[in-house]
Amino acid sequence: MNKTVTPFDMPDGIDVAWCPGCGNHMLLSAVKFALHELGIDRKNLVMVSGIGQAAKAPQYIKANMFNGLHGRSLPAAQGIKLANRNLVVVVESGDGDMYGEGGNHFLHAIRRNIDITVIVHDNMVYGLTKGQASPTSQRGMTTPIQENGVMLEPFNPLAVALALNAPFVARAYAGDVERTQEIIKQAIAFKGLSIVDVFQPCVVFNKVNTYQWFREHTVYLPENHNVRDRTGAFGLAIQQDKLPLGVFYRNEQRELYEDQIGIGTIPLYQSNPLDEEAFQKLVNNYL
Repeated sequence: MNKTVTPFDMPDGIDVAWCPGCGNHMLLSAVKFALHELGIDRKNLVMVSGIGQAAKAPQYIKANMFNGLHGRSLPAAQGIKLANRNLVVVVESGDGDMYGEGGNHFLHAIRRNIDITVIVHDNMVYGLTKGQASPTSQRGMTTPIQENGVMLEPFNPLAVALALNAPFVARAYAGDVERTQEIIKQAIAFKGLSIVDVFQPCVVFNKVNTYQWFREHTVYLPENHNVRDRTGAFGLAIQQDKLPLGVFYRNEQRELYEDQIGIGTIPLYQSNPLDEEAFQKLVNNYL
């Protein structure tokens, strides 16, 4: 099969509501190539998103999808996985949706460690609502709302994830489709919560973090990087001069939430109702 064609491609003529040159296009390709190369059956795949330009991505993948509320993609994805842990559940949304409106869910999803993959389109701006600063916008960046420049320290998703001992933490760049798809493949294959923050230029509303800017300000982690060294990974996550790309950290030792609460491989709709003790355990662990 030609690499440019996958079972996840939508029919020709589908209107893709992204600007020409948007990094979303390349990230979409990387995701579809990764899914195809992993041999995932699209009938067993569920793509989940919130609201925003990036959150449109699942609409352009030929698979099951759930488009949730703004900032609420992770609760939906976790519910889907708990209802049927045989499914491959991938969340794909933007930096505003995931780290802004959905910031609380981001924190507690890491604490639970449910086996889902979280891919964040990080363009450092709100694209759908016309260019306001997002949680990851850099200080000093001017927007139609922040006319005097962003004053706040940008949210660092990798540092936060590592502080909470997220079991798989990575960063990619949409402009490099091949290496991004390889990172995404590792994330989807990983058993546990995997987070991939993807730098993705917005060609209309972010004139600072352009394709050229990302080429000049990023560098891939060396091949001998120790992915088991959480402290070292944290140091790399807060590095500012050259922003590292690659898999920062892997920890296969964290127990899955599904196992902790005793959910088996039989989908809930096919199994008997939970007994009272199991139900209470589920409630206590979720809160």
